[in-house]
Amino acid sequence: MLIKNIRHLGLVVTDMEKALKFYHELLGLKIQGETEEEGLFIDTLLKQKNSKLKTIKLSSEDNATRLELISYENKLPSYNKKQLDQSGLTHISLTVHNLDETYSILKERGIEFNCPPTLSVNQNLKVTFCRDFEGNFLELTEEIP
Repeated sequence: MLIKNIRHLGLVVTDMEKALKFYHELLGLKIQGETEEEGLFIDTLLKQKNSKLKTIKLSSEDNATRLELISYENKLPSYNKKQLDQSGLTHISLTVHNLDETYSILKERGIEFNCPPTLSVNQNLKVTFCRDFEGNFLELTEEIP
């Protein structure tokens, strides 16, 4: 096998402050570090010129899952509102402790959902989808023992 693991997911955001409020303060992902990058190395990797970006690394409770929030300081990313049935990456799936409680808290804060928490056919998961402040889909899942 060539792949050792999935290292992280990178999410480009237009407003880092809003992103941190949502993913860190509201959802509880832990901040693991922050970097600012510019120069030949990052320009080469991105195949762009004069890139200047800031990355904040977040992790789950067990540190097994990492999400990098990325904001470009010198350009606005193009934004395409994804749908769940489009090709390509469509959503980030997060496991929560109590989906009903998470749903209530997020709903109170104005987060819109596709549906209330719904039990899977085999009844071992409770699942719902919502969007973050930029329209990215999040699948919230509770594992039922």
